[in-house]
Amino acid sequence: MTRVNILSIQSWVAYGHVGNAAAIFPLQRLGVEVWAVNTVQFSNHTGYGNWTGQVFTGAEIAAVIDGIAARGVLARCDGVLSGYMGDAGIGTAILDAVARVRAASPAAVYCCDPVIGDEAEGVYVRPGIAEFIRDHALPAADLATPNLFELEHLTGQAARTLDGARQAVTRLQATMRADGPRCVLVSSLRTDATPDDAIDMLVGEGGAFYLLRAPLLALTVNGAGDALAALFLYHRLATGDAGAALSLAGSSIHGVLARTAAAAAREILLVAAQDEFVRPSVRYQAMAI
Repeated sequence: MTRVNILSIQSWVAYGHVGNAAAIFPLQRLGVEVWAVNTVQFSNHTGYGNWTGQVFTGAEIAAVIDGIAARGVLARCDGVLSGYMGDAGIGTAILDAVARVRAASPAAVYCCDPVIGDEAEGVYVRPGIAEFIRDHALPAADLATPNLFELEHLTGQAARTLDGARQAVTRLQATMRADGPRCVLVSSLRTDATPDDAIDMLVGEGGAFYLLRAPLLALTVNGAGDALAALFLYHRLATGDAGAALSLAGSSIHGVLARTAAAAAREILLVAAQDEFVRPSVRYQAMAI
């Protein structure tokens, strides 16, 4: 496809890779022009227990969007990607940006990575954020990329069986933008059908479901979900096929994580393993289920 332009509104860290610091480089390595708007600027991700930096306000983010719009380029935007929101004011600024992009570029899609929490920590966002995502962000979204914990939290549907996971995806799809593809990618999926030595990803779109299964790796790092959401958005734009996008994005992320695990690294090795974005060392095929 022709050059892709993606507006990515997420957090930023100087050291390590989460938020935009996990999403921008993989997209650029694939030839994407990324218009990055940072919602925070921290020294490092909060998993270290301490950090320095600042959180930007919704008004400050909106001002940056104003400046981008003043360049007359929103008509060339193919997609908007959002992740960790921080507070409802930031969420409102993101949705305003989505509306402005759609007005200028009606075919553009919005991918919402509904960052709320995970299995280990539970809900870790500020009070009201999960509700904002459920009630406002997802109803505007074309694509959503929850992990298993977030899928269950948003839908109230247990997803520990494949049937349960499909039902939860279907329930989440029903809350998304009616005019969009209502494409949902679930990461970190473990059901009663997942072998002990494996990890699954599931995507649903248009009544079809595809499952990708890869070896389970012994590591805990931050930012893999942020990079996966970015890669999935790009490949869904490039192929128009949710199953193909899952195969490509999932294979790339697993390759990067395998390199990270082999190096026993604390941070995901996005730079050292960058060839995985364009030529995954192992291709895992998503299968229709």
